[in-house]
Amino acid sequence: MTTLHDTQTAASFTAPDAAQIEALAYTAIAALPLPYRDAALQIALRIEDFASDAMLAELGCESPFELTGLYDGIPLTEKSVADQVLQPDMIWLFRRPILDEWIERGTVTLAELVTHVLVHELAHHFGWSDAEIAAIDRWWE
Repeated sequence: MTTLHDTQTAASFTAPDAAQIEALAYTAIAALPLPYRDAALQIALRIEDFASDAMLAELGCESPFELTGLYDGIPLTEKSVADQVLQPDMIWLFRRPILDEWIERGTVTLAELVTHVLVHELAHHFGWSDAEIAAIDRWWE
């Protein structure tokens, strides 16, 4: 994958599309520790350019660029076998805010950023602590 840090000029650069972001997310899932990998594949993954107006309003976001990802579901720590499943758990990744953050940072690869956002959303699903997140996503190193 070509990045802005390669020899292309910004004018000739084509931004990664939703399929490329999705591929990076599934690569990140494949790299998860075994106990989490299969469970993560049970979560629906959606890539959209931006969060919907309803999502942004519910979260109190003033700009669609504030939200790079969202977990929509019931965390495993709160689920019961008696729960009636109305919709699958879902992770949303928002392409344009992710791309903007990637360009602004300039120090991480797009794969690293997508992994970071995905792991953060998986943490909501699995109920991970900060220490568990840090063991999987070495973002702070």
